[in-house]
Amino acid sequence: MSSDPGAHEAPCGIVRRVSATPAARALIERLRAMHGPLMFHQSGGCCDGSAPMCFALGEFQTGDADVCLGEIAGAPFYMSRSQFEYWEHTHLIIDAVAGNGGMFSLERPTGLRFITRSRLYDDAEWQWLEAHPRN
Repeated sequence: MSSDPGAHEAPCGIVRRVSATPAARALIERLRAMHGPLMFHQSGGCCDGSAPMCFALGEFQTGDADVCLGEIAGAPFYMSRSQFEYWEHTHLIIDAVAGNGGMFSLERPTGLRFITRSRLYDDAEWQWLEAHPRN
């Protein structure tokens, strides 16, 4: 699997679709201490562009049009099914950097923001993902 620091391999050779850098995990823990359980939704545009948005768990309603890509630091990570079609060939790496977060995202007052980095899957990872499609 990948040697990139944000792409931690899951147990049993499972290929993860989303991971978090140490900076993102630290911010998630900080926000969890303030707000309780969290969730993420990769915004598809509009006011905040395409950005990972952090919410208190259940604050953002997901539905049939959303795909759960996995978890980062124990927080489920969702993306709209239509946006997933564009990103399905890439591993998403959520990072935290200086700046203002999305208008409705919990990190906004911290002076940090979540961003999405990505890399293409290698051939072995893509084979595994094709054999284990998302619902």
